[in-house]
Amino acid sequence: MRKQLLPTSLAEAPFTFSSARASGVTVNRLRRKDTINVGRGLYRPADWDFDVEGAARALSQVSPGAWISHVTAARLRCQVLPPWLADSTELHLSKPRSLPSVRRKGIFGHTVTAFDDEIELVDGIRLSTRSRTWLDLARILPLNDLVCMGDQLIRIPRMDFEGRFQPYDTVPGLRTLVGRHSNLQGIVRAREALDLMRVGSDSVPESLLRLAITDAGLPEPELQVPLRARDARSPSADLGYRHRRRAIQYDGGHHLSEARNLSDRRRDKAFESAGWAVLVFDKEDLADDFQGAVKLVKRALRNGWLDHPQGSGFANG
Repeated sequence: MRKQLLPTSLAEAPFTFSSARASGVTVNRLRRKDTINVGRGLYRPADWDFDVEGAARALSQVSPGAWISHVTAARLRCQVLPPWLADSTELHLSKPRSLPSVRRKGIFGHTVTAFDDEIELVDGIRLSTRSRTWLDLARILPLNDLVCMGDQLIRIPRMDFEGRFQPYDTVPGLRTLVGRHSNLQGIVRAREALDLMRVGSDSVPESLLRLAITDAGLPEPELQVPLRARDARSPSADLGYRHRRRAIQYDGGHHLSEARNLSDRRRDKAFESAGWAVLVFDKEDLADDFQGAVKLVKRALRNGWLDHPQGSGFANG
């Protein structure tokens, strides 16, 4: 007998019992070894490689009144997560208190209170908003990671690169959200994170560098510091101290291209020509939790310009 294959629409991702029946798949067909029942009304192909969107979509379809949340929602929206969660295959589902608790095999269930504007429908998947996801993760994320995620919510985007000019949220908006849920687990950490978040950190390393500097007891640096104030074409420093003429740059992996490297050198030369000292840090400093970087910042603030060997953190002329 010729083997009956699953329809293409069901063979590449998890699917629901109702969608299988609508595609003409019989109950007996669903019992074959190439199909696995992963929960009430939910199936997947046996050879399926985990895909967070496919899994979340199917789970959402069989969970009326519930929504995808926590780590799963963060991954779907490409929100910044610490390395130990960035590739998580956890599936998180939240329900209101009016519905029975989540009891699905392999699903992390949450019974929570959420307002209508904290949940949205995105490409057919019901999930928590970016801001509500940030709040939900306050329970498990260390403080610095929560600040980094929050910084990305409130940063001013670049229209040319991101197709938007409004931030996802604001500090006052997040304070309102936090104020709605005073009994939520992690709420104290969320309040602490709000006090540490700043508009102007364009990347996680920039946020972590700022936090390392302030944790060391140094003055908090300004963010996105233009060389010439009120000049939209002026080169700028990721962090800095204008009154001390100290510019701090974090050059990530995207700075390695020849064109970007040339642009970075012109940027640093402009600051140096104006009498600024320029400190440049990279992924090696990040791997050190910026401990060495903080020492250089401290010395630069205390003693002014110092001579350092190549690659020490100071831009080279």
